[in-house]
Amino acid sequence: MKKRLLLFITTVLAIYGQAQSLISEKASPLFFSLKEATICVDPNDHELVRQSAILLQTDLEKVTGIKPAISSTITGKTSIVIGSADRSSLIRSLAAKKTINLTGINQQWEAFTWKSNNNQLIIAGSDRRGTAFGVFELSKQIGVSPWYWWADVPVKAKKELFFKKNQTHTDKPSVKYRGIFINDEAPALSGWSKEKFGGFNHFFYEKVFELILRLKGNYLWPAMWGNAFYDDDSLNIKMADKYGIVIGTSHHEPLMRAHDEWRRHGTGKWNYDSNKVKLQEFWRGGMQRATNEKIVSVGMRGDGDEPMSRETATDLLERIVKDQREIIADVTGKPAEQTPQLWALYKEVQDYYDKGMRVPDDVTLLLCDDNWGNLRKLPKPTDKKRKGGYGIYYHFDYVGGPRNYKWLNTNPLPRVWEQMHLAWKHDVKDIWIVNVGDIKPMELPISFFLDYAWNPDKIGPTDIQKYTDSWAAAQFGTEHSKEIGEILAKYAKFNGRRKPELLDARTYTLPSEWHTVVNDYNDLLKKTEQINSQLPAAYKDAFFQLVLHPVKACANLNEMYYNAALNKNASTNKWIEANGYADNVRKLYENDSLITLQYHQLNGGKWNHMMSQKHIGYTSWQEPRWQRMPAVTYLPADSAVAPSDSVLAYIQPHLTAGTKSRGNTFLEKQGSGVSIDATNYTTAVNAGPVKWQILPDHGRTASAITAFPVTAPAQTPRKTSPHLQYDVFTSSTGDFSIHTYHSPSLNFYSSEEGLQYAISIDDETPQIISINKEDKNSISGIWNKWVSESIIIKTTKHKISKPGMHTVKYWMVTPGPVLQKIVVDFGNVKPSYLGPEETILTKEKK
Repeated sequence: MKKRLLLFITTVLAIYGQAQSLISEKASPLFFSLKEATICVDPNDHELVRQSAILLQTDLEKVTGIKPAISSTITGKTSIVIGSADRSSLIRSLAAKKTINLTGINQQWEAFTWKSNNNQLIIAGSDRRGTAFGVFELSKQIGVSPWYWWADVPVKAKKELFFKKNQTHTDKPSVKYRGIFINDEAPALSGWSKEKFGGFNHFFYEKVFELILRLKGNYLWPAMWGNAFYDDDSLNIKMADKYGIVIGTSHHEPLMRAHDEWRRHGTGKWNYDSNKVKLQEFWRGGMQRATNEKIVSVGMRGDGDEPMSRETATDLLERIVKDQREIIADVTGKPAEQTPQLWALYKEVQDYYDKGMRVPDDVTLLLCDDNWGNLRKLPKPTDKKRKGGYGIYYHFDYVGGPRNYKWLNTNPLPRVWEQMHLAWKHDVKDIWIVNVGDIKPMELPISFFLDYAWNPDKIGPTDIQKYTDSWAAAQFGTEHSKEIGEILAKYAKFNGRRKPELLDARTYTLPSEWHTVVNDYNDLLKKTEQINSQLPAAYKDAFFQLVLHPVKACANLNEMYYNAALNKNASTNKWIEANGYADNVRKLYENDSLITLQYHQLNGGKWNHMMSQKHIGYTSWQEPRWQRMPAVTYLPADSAVAPSDSVLAYIQPHLTAGTKSRGNTFLEKQGSGVSIDATNYTTAVNAGPVKWQILPDHGRTASAITAFPVTAPAQTPRKTSPHLQYDVFTSSTGDFSIHTYHSPSLNFYSSEEGLQYAISIDDETPQIISINKEDKNSISGIWNKWVSESIIIKTTKHKISKPGMHTVKYWMVTPGPVLQKIVVDFGNVKPSYLGPEETILTKEKK
């Protein structure tokens, strides 16, 4: 068994490496030229296959400067044969001659295979989308980014283009439906699409569909804020069919009806008890119209995505689903289970499920995050399998409490990986869909989400930075790809600490924490601008959109709030420097608009409106009507302290930080206690199948650590059970606290105690602590603090009788908690947002 597994892994690695080296710009007896190849496609094949051939023709012309011919028969000295196994006569004839073996893709979902001989490349798909994915993988390999249009990524011209002879490469997706949800699309995307296309019509959606396919996705929830995919443009459905994109509707839009259609065409109240007949007519019309490939949402929420009334009973909702399925069966003329359906356990709907509501087994249960990227529910490993399986509805963007976040990407990939890894390992693999807001500026996380859905086993926790570097290389070439990858990772990490919409002058503490945060952003900006100055002109627009703009905008924003904090402090102390800080705030506030204007003027104004989202001046969860500069105070010159060392004396000690050493012993420090980055353990004790896994760059400051596998059974803390040990040296004695900083993971098994860990020092009995049992529904209360601060901090009480060396022990109890930091506090740790910097002591080298 082990030998077979090793052989399988070796084969997979060989195939993956092979796919990366099949293209060359240098002539060789092992390669044949694609430069003057003829593209061969059966005119009776699927429309998507024929469209893919046309797009490949355009891609090859961009790369080589030569537009290849398209032929309905296999002809020409060199050919690229494209076709689906289920419809292409060309592919069938090649299979009959044994030129290509279709065994690996027959009857598979969206699989494709490449086969090359001496002068021919064959791209065969198991179905229409499988064929398209094979074609677009070739486009990507020859240097056409999926973001060539959506982010103005240039296509590098190549004088020669060769493909390796006698090669085979086969691939298929792991998650069945993989897609994006365009949502919260006003004012940015809506203003842009209206100016460029006349609205959310088929011209707009053609660009979206092509992007999804090039990213190996297959599924879309269309824009819905005052928009209706089927009702706005009758050609939208035809365009979806042309590109083979599966259309769905959001969690609160049953039977293929956009919610805005009820405002336009509905009669009476959105209430099934009092208006059943009209609602059924409305839903029936939606099903009759949606003749394309689709996933039908069932169930019901309140009007306008509001909760149902408190009196709503699960038996009513079950009856609604039963009646909806009767409509589905009646309209389609086949049993309801033959039409893909989902029921989204969104917000309060999960409560109905937890209280016993059920839907037929063939309906996919779409589990949801908490709108902030934390999964609320997962099936237990011991749960009975469902025919319809499970899906995940995830968020990169959100409108709602505790605060909207719509402006820029605030989704660090290590966090996205960790949560979606949970989903994958819990066998949630039927639907993955993510709310991406306006599409831009979520380019990197969208790519990652869909790539990870295609093959979760290909990207482990230590591969994420490599993925980011590779993504940067695909957009900008390899010369600066490592540096650009690091920038992309860092700004997402910084933004993930606290969403820009939640920032204000009080977020970080003065003087050192604010100063460090701003310095980090400004250092990042300097590196970004330096790379920008070295890039060829053709890359400047793409670089501004994908890298420079978010770094520049966020560095400016943080510095603005830092100066607002300094102004408040200086004015309170009557320091005349307050006025200079006030001037700085005003300049930085104005600069925010200028940075936005720079974005809107890119490429002749191609992206006008796309950064129109308000992000300064929030006073509640909803965005302000207008942006408003942070309040500042100006002091009259005669009432202020004369310029002196006053403010300098306050800030100067924090302007030069000492170098941090590394080691595995931690020292108590005045004002910081003992501060430990969780991954710098002294000893890691593994047990049985449970291993401690570092999650690089996960978290607000350093990296994080958790127990794998994430489906492991619960553990009882004992000497040999999985735990981490941290050697600490204290000068204090007596009572103290230990604060553990965890990523805000939720109680995804809905257990009474939530996710648990245990903590102890030296040989005391471990205290078992829940990180999240206080939160009962993941949408209010203490949860607001957790997601706003991107951390859960738990505190336990302990006691030691003598100073010196001690050992803090962190024990696994349940899988799930992700530990970022430990702080030992004797009562003198200064308050801060990110917690004290690590107080690590380097051992002397011998």
